Amino acid sequence: MAAPVLRLGCAGRRGALAGVARGSRRRSGAPNGFTFGGLRGQISVARPPLLTAQEPRKGAREWEAVVGLEIHAQISSNSKLFSGSQVHFAAPPNSLVSFFDASLPGTLPVLNRRCVEAAVMTGLALNCRINKKSLFDRKHYFYADLPAGYQITQQRLPIAVSGRLAYGVCVGTPRRMAVRTVRVKQIQLEQDSGKSLHDDVRAQTLVDLNRAGVGLLEVVMEPDMTCGEEAAMAVRELQLILQALGTSQANMAEGQLRVDANISVHHPGEPFGVRTEVKNLNSAKFLAKAIDYEIQRQMKALENGGEILNETRSFDSRLGCTVPMRDKEGKQDYRFMPEPNLPPLVLYDSASASLPAGADAQQVIDIDCIRQRLPELPSVTRDKLVQQYGMRPEHSFTLLNEVGLLEFFQNVIKETRAEPKLVTNWVLNTFLGHLKQQSLAVGESPVSPSALAELLTLLDAKVISSAAANQVFEDLWSSPGKTAAQVVSEQRLELMEDRAALEQLCQSLLEEHPQVVTDVKKGNPRAVNKLIGLARKATLNRADPTVIKKILEEKLAS
Repeated sequence: MAAPVLRLGCAGRRGALAGVARGSRRRSGAPNGFTFGGLRGQISVARPPLLTAQEPRKGAREWEAVVGLEIHAQISSNSKLFSGSQVHFAAPPNSLVSFFDASLPGTLPVLNRRCVEAAVMTGLALNCRINKKSLFDRKHYFYADLPAGYQITQQRLPIAVSGRLAYGVCVGTPRRMAVRTVRVKQIQLEQDSGKSLHDDVRAQTLVDLNRAGVGLLEVVMEPDMTCGEEAAMAVRELQLILQALGTSQANMAEGQLRVDANISVHHPGEPFGVRTEVKNLNSAKFLAKAIDYEIQRQMKALENGGEILNETRSFDSRLGCTVPMRDKEGKQDYRFMPEPNLPPLVLYDSASASLPAGADAQQVIDIDCIRQRLPELPSVTRDKLVQQYGMRPEHSFTLLNEVGLLEFFQNVIKETRAEPKLVTNWVLNTFLGHLKQQSLAVGESPVSPSALAELLTLLDAKVISSAAANQVFEDLWSSPGKTAAQVVSEQRLELMEDRAALEQLCQSLLEEHPQVVTDVKKGNPRAVNKLIGLARKATLNRADPTVIKKILEEKLAS
């Protein structure tokens, strides 16, 4: 059978807002009285008691948790997977819907080349084996926001299989980074569904098909994780990889990366327990909380003689708990069948046989060409940071995990004469600490890279003390637009260079605090720190603590 025709994308038809009966899926909240559709059957419950990790009781059997993930990433493409409709976030409802998206009779799918290339590139980055022949299937289920009554996916033979993802987690005391690996079972191409918007005021449900048919990468991870932190870090690493590749923007706040977590607990050495699935988690923070809560809930239920149902649950971020949505005991029959309108997807590489006679280059996807275009991956970037700047591995993780922080750090490095170790300390502690304190993104910082670079140059050149540098930073934060040199000049924060004045100050302090002198002579050298602090206070942080300490030690020894 011939390979499917690929297209490069074009504009799609527009449709109208459709009203349907209540009872569709519910997903997440929306303004103006609407709630977004997600999985149906969700029920409200009273707030349960908060479950936290506890030490096992004496004589109690230990538990082991098992966590697997299914991650849906929206492919960065100008058009949808099988139609020419454009893809834009927050477009007017039903303004980006083609006849195929609306499942009008007689319409046929045309595979988007960009989406296939994105799937191959992601598979290569995750160390997968790329199948040179993959198949499309129909997965049947009936929701109002799925007009065809089925989803086109890759159940039998996906485009990529048998990969692995390495990610870092903090372990031990003091905290250090350890590398974990999770197996990637498969990556498959599939369509997204539309969106149901429930108007509780008017007791009606509206359907927006803008998202229907948007290309997704489903990344299925084996149950190799054991807690919420591991799952969150694995998802964050995947997010960084997708963004580095450009295959997905992976913005969880905009629904471009959604996670389903499968969780079970069992005693060591015994078979895995009954699993529950927590659906549609849209932040790494909520993912970790949902998994950890669900692990504790299952352990507590089993210890109290209860049983775990094979069910789908959702995470209520307000209550901090999972709530049941529907049970899976009566397994739904999706009636998978081969997609009759799409022939097998055939890919080529250097080891492949010659291309079919007369093949159009636009219709051929070469795995080796995509491999050559792979950009630098986050793991490589972190290794370079450690080697080039001598920073600790956990610092390299922080620089990449915070959006925009690596670019900020590199810009500071370019513009300052300060040592990389000093820059790393200020960016990760002082700068990032202020951002976290005020819930700001890096791009919203009132202190620019050039302003911080100038400040660190002054500090490194010993023009100002470290205490004065902190004072200058506070002024830069509260008064955007000023330079470090201006603040230092206005407040006269330059280090005192008058040695005679410093010696006179130190002599006065020794005379005013005889008890400190006695403590030092009795063998307590730390007592001198009090005098250093008083000297810095008296000089408004203009005295170099190192110089002050040296003068005091000389006087105490004489």
